[in-house]
Amino acid sequence: MPNITVELLAGRSLEQRKAFARAVADSAVEILGARLQDVRMVFTEITADDVANGGVLASEDASRAGVVAALKRH
Repeated sequence: MPNITVELLAGRSLEQRKAFARAVADSAVEILGARLQDVRMVFTEITADDVANGGVLASEDASRAGVVAALKRH
């Protein structure tokens, strides 16, 4: 039984999470031979202040400003 933990920036829509969950579950079935009903996935939402890339908080990284702003609009 695959147990999959997904961390992502808060702001993804329910439809996006559903589509992602289905795609990952389908891949687990195809690649791992798991039964679809046995693929467990937990989403953990984090804020841009909770994650750093290259030592810079995502909330303060100018190169990620567009992504962070788009997620806040959802």
